[in-house]
Amino acid sequence: MSLSGPDRIAVDVKSTGTKIAVPPDVAGGGIVARYMVELAEPGRVRTILELTAPAQVQQAYILDAVGDQPARLVVDMISDTPEHFAEKVAADLAASAANQGVPPAALSTDPGTHGSVPAVRPLVVIDPGHGGIDNGASAPNGIQEKAITLAFALDLQKLLVDSGRYDVALTREDDTYLTLNERVALARANKADLFISLHADSFQQSEIRGASVYTRDEKATDVLDKVLAENENKSDIVAGFTMPTTEPAVVDILVDLMRREMRKSSYIAAQALVHQLEPSVAMRRFPVRQADFFVLQAPDVPSVLVELGFLSNASDIANLQKSEWRERVVGALARGVADYFDGMQKQASE
Repeated sequence: MSLSGPDRIAVDVKSTGTKIAVPPDVAGGGIVARYMVELAEPGRVRTILELTAPAQVQQAYILDAVGDQPARLVVDMISDTPEHFAEKVAADLAASAANQGVPPAALSTDPGTHGSVPAVRPLVVIDPGHGGIDNGASAPNGIQEKAITLAFALDLQKLLVDSGRYDVALTREDDTYLTLNERVALARANKADLFISLHADSFQQSEIRGASVYTRDEKATDVLDKVLAENENKSDIVAGFTMPTTEPAVVDILVDLMRREMRKSSYIAAQALVHQLEPSVAMRRFPVRQADFFVLQAPDVPSVLVELGFLSNASDIANLQKSEWRERVVGALARGVADYFDGMQKQASE
């Protein structure tokens, strides 16, 4: 929970029979200036972190006890803007009041109420990853990535269409195989205003978990990001289709400028989605990421790839199969889409 005057973050945990000792001084000069631990109410202990500057919780997770090390709650925090921190304080206060039976101040979470309905509705193309003979990643219990991404895509499409603000198309509406080229071509041919590709990958290290949002960068160096991109880019080859090779050519300067502008818009869209996802679901450390995903190559369509979670992690697998968790994620994505288009509309009018 975020608090102001001074800026603080409160972390509550259930506990019984806890002894509260005087905390030692905070070493170093980071985000946390000092902290205190108190009994918020019977069975609930609260740690209050006083901040040196606005910050937000990026992710929180539990490490199991190992050897003489007890189980630990790890809370990762990153710097935040004063404006976003103030919004978070207001939202947390409203949620707290609601939990206590006090009607909160009206805070819209409806993806259709961020702004007025435009005369020409923007087109959002949603791409459920994989399909047909390409199953994508698979969990130990047999659940396949292609089924997960389609379920999320259909729910997101409905929510966006119901808002009345967008035209929405899917690259596939059933268990159909499309090449990566065909997915990109659909978005370009229809002059999409935003392309969102949904995925749920796997990795050899089962402790890796959480959602993230990618934009394209051919020079990305993170090992996990490169592995994920390479796996996705190989899907056509696995399905028996190889990408056509082209002779090297000098890129036209206008196309190059267009691509730079689209990458800027893609990054803004990724930030908007993450901004809405972070309060709702577990995210990877530094959730706005870059990798060389082929499906994000369109030079004239802002494009992002959403990794919903990992089918190699037990917690993510459980969440990805829960309808209420899917509803929460889809709602956050819809609000992120609204934030993105509202920001672009405001920028165009300035």
